[in-house]
Amino acid sequence: MNRVDTIELIYLFCAVSFIVALKGLSSPRWARQGNLVGAAGMLVAIVTTFFLPGLHRIWLILIGIVVGVAVAIPAARLVKMTAIPQMVAAFNGVGGGAAALVSLAEFDKSHSTAGIGTAAAVLFSVLIGAVSFSGSAVTYLKLQELMTGRPVVLPNQRLLNLGLGVAAVVFIVWGLTGSMAAAVLLALVALVFGVLFVLPVGGADVPVVISLLNAFTGLAVAASGAVLRMTLLIVAGTLVGASGTLLTQLMAKAMGRPLANILFGAITATPTAAAIEGDGVDRSVRTGTIDDVGIQLAYARRVVIVPGYGLAVAQAQHVVRELAELLEGRGVEVVYGIHPVAGRMPGHMNVLLAEANVPYEQLKEMDEVNGQMPLTDVVLVVGANDVVNPAARDLPGSPIYGMPIIDADHANGVVFLKRSMRPGFAGIDNALLYDPKTTMLFGDAKDTLTGLVSAVKAA
Repeated sequence: MNRVDTIELIYLFCAVSFIVALKGLSSPRWARQGNLVGAAGMLVAIVTTFFLPGLHRIWLILIGIVVGVAVAIPAARLVKMTAIPQMVAAFNGVGGGAAALVSLAEFDKSHSTAGIGTAAAVLFSVLIGAVSFSGSAVTYLKLQELMTGRPVVLPNQRLLNLGLGVAAVVFIVWGLTGSMAAAVLLALVALVFGVLFVLPVGGADVPVVISLLNAFTGLAVAASGAVLRMTLLIVAGTLVGASGTLLTQLMAKAMGRPLANILFGAITATPTAAAIEGDGVDRSVRTGTIDDVGIQLAYARRVVIVPGYGLAVAQAQHVVRELAELLEGRGVEVVYGIHPVAGRMPGHMNVLLAEANVPYEQLKEMDEVNGQMPLTDVVLVVGANDVVNPAARDLPGSPIYGMPIIDADHANGVVFLKRSMRPGFAGIDNALLYDPKTTMLFGDAKDTLTGLVSAVKAA
């Protein structure tokens, strides 16, 4: 067996490790081990690549690796839990951009002799990779609040998108002849389209876009693997593309809306008149004290904790676990109601609570907690808003109408922890805040939960 055959055999082993890693990530029990298996497979693949025959400019590759490691390790270790979605968006965009650049560089060396198959793979990688890069950049800006999280629709954007689509088709047809200029122009068009693709997406739908752009990056990597004739890249990219696509479909289903509506619906930034003035609800809120809520929790039979992005902002996951354990010690049944799109990325709340060593068995999906909601004494909403907003279920005029929610208003009592009356990420009002059974506790979630721990102990 020669060197090339040995390398291909090692690549096959690495590809299998990626599949094993995905399987491990499907279960919280094996997620850490799965992640390590995938990382080990990637490390082996990188080292093996240096033994490819005809490899040139190794020093340049080493510089790239050093720079990447120098940036990635501090970024991953120092990132706050609230900033993980931004980091995922940034890393995902870099992956898509890298795939596009690799394909362009390879095409530049052989465009005069490239066949239609190679040209098609290059153009596909450039198109999808560039869209992923610029779209992820806008997603990062939205999540980092460097720009508004509300939908941004430019004047005549439909016509603009149509024009970009026509231009992309023209450059693709031209590029199939082996034109390098067409590939570069396609990349520029794709970069602009990626920006326009994400701008109209409302804040509440950003997690879905992150998942979709992740799938785009996977497909771009697979296409660049076809250009480089590297089977490992094809397998790895296809795995990412397939898993990202499935996750996107599942999230759209969880939101109760077609994917096209999520991407192009342009959720409005302001509450509808019906949601504020026409519902006949008393707009005053009922505030309580920490001691009163502590007694309410201590003598409840069943409590459902609904975490949201505010829990991550306050870094209060450890305190909420302490409160839950204290209540369980008093005989209270405590579960966590996890909405599929709570937070700013898929699985955000699961990761946040796992960091605090919350038992996975206590994390209940939306449908399961909703079935038991009428038997629940208290729903403790910590930093969530849109995922418990009754307007999604009851108000056809609401921008989020049709999105399944956690039916907190069906419980006997609701305690809402918020910093202020500011709307959630979707930018719309929440009638649950004004429900007579809702008690508001304003302030930092970590400080409030710490106070509740002391109040429950004293109850």
